[in-house]
Amino acid sequence: MPAGRRLLVLDGAVGAWLPPGWQVVPQSDGGLDARLSAAFAHAARIAPDAPALLVGMDTPQVDAAVLAEALSPAGRTGVDAWYGPARDGGFWALGLARPGEELARRLLLDVPMSTPDTGKVLLERLRAADLTVRQLPVLTDVDTIRDAHHVAADVPSSRFAACLAAVEAAREVAG
Repeated sequence: MPAGRRLLVLDGAVGAWLPPGWQVVPQSDGGLDARLSAAFAHAARIAPDAPALLVGMDTPQVDAAVLAEALSPAGRTGVDAWYGPARDGGFWALGLARPGEELARRLLLDVPMSTPDTGKVLLERLRAADLTVRQLPVLTDVDTIRDAHHVAADVPSSRFAACLAAVEAAREVAG
């Protein structure tokens, strides 16, 4: 996916798995709400006038095609925020056309995370902030083995599906 910058907010060490072209900043302390807010603040400091899209790492089926139209120049016109709902009531993506530390804090701090209402509360805050929201497709985030099987079935030729199959085959052999 074409992007002006790629920022990875990471809790841990960078490895050879990280492709070139990524800037890495350490993940902040606190709950998920505070860490997401801080990630937007990092993005705003790095490129104050650029939009930012945060994508959760537990949606391996996301690819450029899922985001391309919504984030194209035409798709960004008149949009203040992008919201990617997850099947379990959470969200897999949040984007802000003008991310800033204050806006991110207002939107994210004290949103109850990992609940069936997380996405609903966030969407209500986006609307209460009078932001024009473009909804992205509903996806399954991988929180359980059942979710993993669902996602692997949705994208059977993916690296994720192959890794899941290999883990399960090894588990059967170890038996």
